[in-house]
Amino acid sequence: MGKLKTRMKRMLPDPMVDFIVTVLEHKRRHGKFPRLRNPRTFNEKIAHRKIFDRRPLLTQFADKYAVRDYVAARLGPDALPKLYYATKTPASIPFAELPDKFVVKPTHGSGWVRVITDKSKLDIGELVKTCTAWLSESFYERGREWPYKNIAPQIIVEEYIDDGSGIAPSDYKFFVFDGKVALIQVDVGRFSDHRRTLYDKHWNELDARLSFPAVYGGAPRPRHLEEMIRAAETLCNDVDFVRADFYDTENKIYFGELTTTPGSGLEMFEPVTFDAYLGEMWKLPSARLT
Repeated sequence: MGKLKTRMKRMLPDPMVDFIVTVLEHKRRHGKFPRLRNPRTFNEKIAHRKIFDRRPLLTQFADKYAVRDYVAARLGPDALPKLYYATKTPASIPFAELPDKFVVKPTHGSGWVRVITDKSKLDIGELVKTCTAWLSESFYERGREWPYKNIAPQIIVEEYIDDGSGIAPSDYKFFVFDGKVALIQVDVGRFSDHRRTLYDKHWNELDARLSFPAVYGGAPRPRHLEEMIRAAETLCNDVDFVRADFYDTENKIYFGELTTTPGSGLEMFEPVTFDAYLGEMWKLPSARLT
């Protein structure tokens, strides 16, 4: 697929490449072509969004720097991790002034992150090299997720959030449809033994899986579940679908990110009928159905 995408990029306009790559990758992953005129499953609707939905708001959501203004306006700045530094020149990061623990990530991608838990052991040269490589790559061209296309690449350094669970805090991901939370995905051990469990908004575990094995013994109910639900619905109350991610600590919640194309539409639900069940909750704006 990589070589094919390179050839198509040289020969075809971006919208056509978006269409071809999205359709072929959906077929490869899910075993059939997506129904784009009348998408029904959750992953088909992600494919539809990748090809047809060009709302600038989706770009702001995906931009890990620009989204901070959106969150601050709706939830207040206290919901955000502290921003220590933002730059287009990784070598300029003032490492001597940073605390012992911090997080480094680019604004224009997903899954690219370095969690520093002991600055004294940090190889600064290697981290600067990694950041430079991030800035040179287009995350949009990887999976044709349009919201990432027009983000100005830069590196941000943020506060390390510690909930006591390990290197990375447990990640609570709220699937919000038309302003209402319908599903909560919990990820634990992302940098060690990554596990994931799905819950409804009342913290009842669902008999479904998404790409990773379940959390051992189930995930405990977070301290601030209701507050996170309210925050997710406040952020997403005028959008057809967004996933809002939060971290929960002893004293407060922290915003993580807003995701408009989870897994690029390629993650597998078990049973597969759950994909259709979740798709029923997503009412696409009728003007965008093609």
